[in-house]
Amino acid sequence: MGQGILLSAGADIDFMVHGIFSYELFGQTVWITTTHVCVLIVFLLLGTFALIANRTMKHASDVPTGFQNVVELIVEMLDNMIKASMGSSAAKFANYIGTIFIFILVSNISGLFGLRPPTADYGVTLALGLITFTLIHFNKFKYQKVSGVIKGLCDPWPIWAPINMIGDIAVPISLSLRLFANVLSGTVMMALVYGLLKWIAVFWPAVLHVYFDLFSGAIQTYVFCMLTMTYISDAIGDQ
Repeated sequence: MGQGILLSAGADIDFMVHGIFSYELFGQTVWITTTHVCVLIVFLLLGTFALIANRTMKHASDVPTGFQNVVELIVEMLDNMIKASMGSSAAKFANYIGTIFIFILVSNISGLFGLRPPTADYGVTLALGLITFTLIHFNKFKYQKVSGVIKGLCDPWPIWAPINMIGDIAVPISLSLRLFANVLSGTVMMALVYGLLKWIAVFWPAVLHVYFDLFSGAIQTYVFCMLTMTYISDAIGDQ
């Protein structure tokens, strides 16, 4: 595959995002990059998994076995995590939280399969942060109304309103930068290992992949989703 898509692509390995091909759209040059390809691969994997899971659950048995066990385990773990954080509001946001959890987790651990993690591109993590930011404020205006939002901005005194506004605006930036920086740091480390050591890096880097891609990737996925649920719960308030 193209340069930068695979972390084990040879001597020219690096951790940068590369353009694969370009096309003209409304007079502007648009590039398809390695990030687009890796995101597409992740989507295809998740889409295939979802189709198989849907078909399996349509013919589910009372005593789950095999793949049905895996699907029910994933759903149960996600439901328990969301209910523990959001309580009675969990059902309304289970689909969104579950979707971003699985997408971020698979994106983070894609480095185990030689891909450049899509979440190592700030364009991906910023989009996730902005979606969460929109959902937070949609629910804030929905449940607290305009008067409640203004009251929250002026808490504890009206003079604090500009500072509170900056804090609100910083939410998507902090969410996206935290995820991006942690995943990118692991990608950089692995690129340095493969790029500098070359043929010496044969089997033992697998241990580093387990830490940077699997362990750290799972932690960052959990942190992103937990913060998302916390912000949304705060926006809803006591209902």
